[in-house]
Amino acid sequence: MSKVSKLFKGTSGSSRSSSSSSSSSSSSGSKSKHRSRSGAAPSPQEAIHRLRETEAMLTKKQEYLEKKIEQEITIAKKNGTKNKRAALQALKRKKRFEQQLTQIDGTLSTIEFQREALENANTNTEVLKNMSYAAKAIKGVHQNIDLDNIDSLMADITEQQEIAREISDAISQPFGGEFDEDELLAELAELEQEELEESMKNMGKLPSVPSTKLPSTRPSQRTTSKKRVEDEDDMKMLAAWAT
Repeated sequence: MSKVSKLFKGTSGSSRSSSSSSSSSSSSGSKSKHRSRSGAAPSPQEAIHRLRETEAMLTKKQEYLEKKIEQEITIAKKNGTKNKRAALQALKRKKRFEQQLTQIDGTLSTIEFQREALENANTNTEVLKNMSYAAKAIKGVHQNIDLDNIDSLMADITEQQEIAREISDAISQPFGGEFDEDELLAELAELEQEELEESMKNMGKLPSVPSTKLPSTRPSQRTTSKKRVEDEDDMKMLAAWAT
């Protein structure tokens, strides 16, 4: 074998090895990318959406099986006496449909439970995110507050309130000089004495004697006294008769 042929063989072998290595590396890279993409966890919203689609599909399957069961019952009733074999085949199909319907019921219960668990987990996650967001906001607000400034601010507010109270007291004071209370009481006593004397003078005046004669005793009073005398006389007569 000549050196040229050996050289061509070496270059071809190296190119083949390099191409095979590059193809293997590209295939391994694509596999790793595919694995990384497929290995990523889906979001809760996507999972909930797929579970709801599965629920809708199984619900339609339920409706289909229920209709098929009704059809097989109708066939069995129609061929009960005419074609016993056809009636038995219809009942067998009905049993299979019922088994499928029972399996779908169990599957739907599991999917509903899983979907509710995902929804609750998603809700709890959102709540925790919002609570963490609010906690950070409160922390940021408190960082901007200086406790020393709060103490001085409260002291200033208290001082201003005292000043305002003093101003209100000063404004509410009446104008003019003060009067002696003993002099006022003495003047009040004099006024009461004058009023008492005036009332005594009015009481000392006697009313005038009427000039007309007083009316005589009423007839009813005279009749009453006369009847009383007659009653006394009757009593005396009864007492004399009894003795």
